[in-house]
Amino acid sequence: MNIEELRDYCLSKPGATEGFPFGEETLVFKVGEKIFLLIGLDNGTWFNVKCDPELAIELRERHWEITPGFHMNKKHWNSVRLDGGLSFKQLQEQIDHSYMLILKSLPKKLQDEIDALK
Repeated sequence: MNIEELRDYCLSKPGATEGFPFGEETLVFKVGEKIFLLIGLDNGTWFNVKCDPELAIELRERHWEITPGFHMNKKHWNSVRLDGGLSFKQLQEQIDHSYMLILKSLPKKLQDEIDALK
């Protein structure tokens, strides 16, 4: 997966938006105004995603490409290398999990509005 494919995949999620709230070096994807993925454009070799804390530990132990979230809460965020050995599907699973965690944290009314976009 390259950065263009990552961007397209993130924006294919219902209600997903992109922006640069932290400056032009960091592309941020949100759903319902909450971040589900960040990627640095300076090197574009890794991205940060939200993750269930227990799953985060399991994934870090199983895959060298997944580490505690760089510049993020290490309990709830993972950094994932794009240029490692993870398959396209495995990268998509990381994005999907993060998106769903954020979506489920939104108020029910907003969840319903986003669900209607499908």
